[in-house]
Amino acid sequence: MAGVNKVILLGNLGADPEVKYLEGDNVVAKLRLATTESYKDKTGNRVEQTEWHDLEIWGALAKVAEQYLRKGSQLYAEGKIKTDSWQDEQGQNRYRTKIRVLSFTMLGGKPDGNDNQASPQQSTQQRPASAAPTSAPKAQEMVSDTEDDDLPF
Repeated sequence: MAGVNKVILLGNLGADPEVKYLEGDNVVAKLRLATTESYKDKTGNRVEQTEWHDLEIWGALAKVAEQYLRKGSQLYAEGKIKTDSWQDEQGQNRYRTKIRVLSFTMLGGKPDGNDNQASPQQSTQQRPASAAPTSAPKAQEMVSDTEDDDLPF
């Protein structure tokens, strides 16, 4: 049986994308995305936990990221987990886990606060030209009211 490696993240960028142009037409964008969960603990205090994710975007999507994404941008991203391994100078095995982004949707307005003009490519995906387009969830569909939850998750 085949496995599934799928990640869905909704968060805010911690910095502008770092874009590198490699040999040929290869381009890669690296981003840091923060996702924050909040809940009430046993004593009723609100607890927030922020997790940082390393994202990697290749090809035409990287160019879109470079052009439109900025620190603070809200981003809905879909991709897969990828782990790199290497040996450091002391011969120790090292690992780094990142998310290889296959599609993303920019949410909210422009980072400068101007909501009147949406960017020309609000939703971007890597797919074959013959593939049917898919739509990412709308921002209002993903918002849930967890203010009154007593659940720790």
